[in-house]
Amino acid sequence: MLMRWIAVPALLVTFTGLACAAECPELLQGSLQKLRAKESIDLCQRYEGKPLVVVNTASFCGFAPQFKSLEALNQRYKGQGLEVLGVPSNDFKQESRDGAETAKVCYVNYGVTFTMTEPQPVRGADATHLFKVLAEQSSAPKWNFYKYVVDRKGKVIASFSSLTKPDDPEFIAAVEQALASQP
Repeated sequence: MLMRWIAVPALLVTFTGLACAAECPELLQGSLQKLRAKESIDLCQRYEGKPLVVVNTASFCGFAPQFKSLEALNQRYKGQGLEVLGVPSNDFKQESRDGAETAKVCYVNYGVTFTMTEPQPVRGADATHLFKVLAEQSSAPKWNFYKYVVDRKGKVIASFSSLTKPDDPEFIAAVEQALASQP
C-alpha cells in the first residue's frame, strides 16, 4: 500500500514537468549559441512570458546602422520587460565568416548591449527553428534587418521589412502592444 502512495506523487512530478515543458510556445523551443561566448541561450527559459523583438542582422549590410536604433529601443523599453534578440545571418551574403568580426561590428562599432547569437540560417529548409516558426506565423525575412515583434505568448503580432527603422511610429506602436500583452 505504501508503495502506491509513493508512486502517485512521483507520477505527478513527472507529468507536471512534462506539462511545464509543453507550455513553452513553439517559437521559443530550442536554444541558440550567444555571439562570441560559450553560453547557449535556452530561448524558453530566457524569453517565455516576455515581449520580444527578433531581428536578423548582417554586419556588412547597408542597414547595419539600424543597430544603433535597435540599441536605443532596447534601452528605452528594457525596464518595461522588452527583450531584443539579434540573429546574424549570412543568408544574404553580407555577414562575416568570422564571429570576432561580427562581434566587433555589433559591440564595438554600434555599442549593442542586447543579446546577439552566433550567425544562423534564417531562410528555407536550413533555417534555425526560431526563424522557421517566425516564417510560419508571419513570413520569412526577405532581407537583412527584418524585424518581428512577438507578444508575451510567443505569437508574432507584427513584422517589418528592412526599410522600417526601429524608431518608426508603426514599429514602436507594435512594440508597445507587445509590452501591454498578457502572458
